[in-house]
Amino acid sequence: MDSIRVAIADDHKIFRKGVILSLKSYHNIEFVLEAENGQELISLVEKAKPDIVLMDLKMPVKDGIETTKYLNKHFPSIRILILTMYEDERFVGHLMDSGANGYLLKSTDPEEIKRGIMDVMRTGFYLNNFVNRVLIKKNYAKQKFNPNLKSEIVISDREKEVLSLVCLEFTAQEIAQKMEISARTVEAIKDRLMERFAVKNSVGLVFFALKNSLID
Repeated sequence: MDSIRVAIADDHKIFRKGVILSLKSYHNIEFVLEAENGQELISLVEKAKPDIVLMDLKMPVKDGIETTKYLNKHFPSIRILILTMYEDERFVGHLMDSGANGYLLKSTDPEEIKRGIMDVMRTGFYLNNFVNRVLIKKNYAKQKFNPNLKSEIVISDREKEVLSLVCLEFTAQEIAQKMEISARTVEAIKDRLMERFAVKNSVGLVFFALKNSLID
């Protein structure tokens, strides 16, 4: 993989420098931009061309929530990994809906930040246990389920295998390799299951599968 170009937006210079220093040993991560607030980040992002932004939430001038929404609208190819002190489920759900690709706490260790960066580049998202728990609860709250004991959910063996691997957090590419099929076929099966189960994402698939005992 080519070097991943990373920007960091945080109003605390010592914290910014600490993150950059802690990830210095990972040679495939290159910091191309530092910003003290969202407005400064936006003014420099087009020239710096980062792949990922590590984004604080509470910043002067333009905060991380506003900046996430702006980047998602105007620079949709840039992926956003929230890095904040706010351990609040309401923030997680709102930020993910606003275009963030992952949510990390500032207390996390450098290895997890690196893992988050790599996963976001590889799969589009970094879903740790904290985020998974929030999204599953959020997805459950949205679902309107009318139980019908006479109806039976029938899925094929291939669909069941894909669903089982999704529940184990394998990516489409990894599932394709394990099943010796194309990643496109995996995505098609996932899309078909999401449509059938009336869920919007992989988290919804996992919750539906567990709730309805579709996997062993």
